[in-house]
Amino acid sequence: MAADDPDKRAAAEAAALLVQSGMRVGLGTGSTVAFLLPALAARGLTGLRCVATSIDTAQKATALGLPVESFDALDRLDIAIDGADQVAPDGWVVKGGGGAHTREKLVAAAADRFVVIVGENKLVAALHPNIPLELHQFGLPSTLRRLGGRAEVRAGWPPSPDNGVIADYTAAFDDPEALAAQLAATVGVVDHGLFPPALTSDVLIAHAGEVEHRVL
Repeated sequence: MAADDPDKRAAAEAAALLVQSGMRVGLGTGSTVAFLLPALAARGLTGLRCVATSIDTAQKATALGLPVESFDALDRLDIAIDGADQVAPDGWVVKGGGGAHTREKLVAAAADRFVVIVGENKLVAALHPNIPLELHQFGLPSTLRRLGGRAEVRAGWPPSPDNGVIADYTAAFDDPEALAAQLAATVGVVDHGLFPPALTSDVLIAHAGEVEHRVL
């Protein structure tokens, strides 16, 4: 279990209440999700089918008795719940501090409802660097060249769950939509940590024991 953080715990416990028996659930990765898993397990729901975005989450969920299966067995999820590194007022979200953003985005896109859970400290006036990237191992120097020296590989960081190279886009930017399109069009970039507003359904924001529920 992560070190106790009342805001993360409050947001995670509020998100766990959104899950009902029989749902297909996407479980995110990171310190906030570490609070979600025991809160969800404690509800004693039946018929859940869970997909995890990382090996760490799968192991922790399984240890708590939550049923985790391969994402290959499901083509749609009822709900996915995950933390975030930044949340902007217009609904843009940055994820990937833990290096699992490609899988996190795949799971979010498969869900009818993607719920982001954060403490108030993750709210920003505008998105800013760093923006996580997953890059192909093959031809990595050429991919970095195409990114114009604006990306740096994370030193000592393990590969992604799918053996990609974890890096960060480090340059300043004003338009997240334009940057997302640029990164998506760059050959060698598997995916990036910019999540558009259309992908997120709800944001649960905790502060001082209270949870604000924003519906996007």
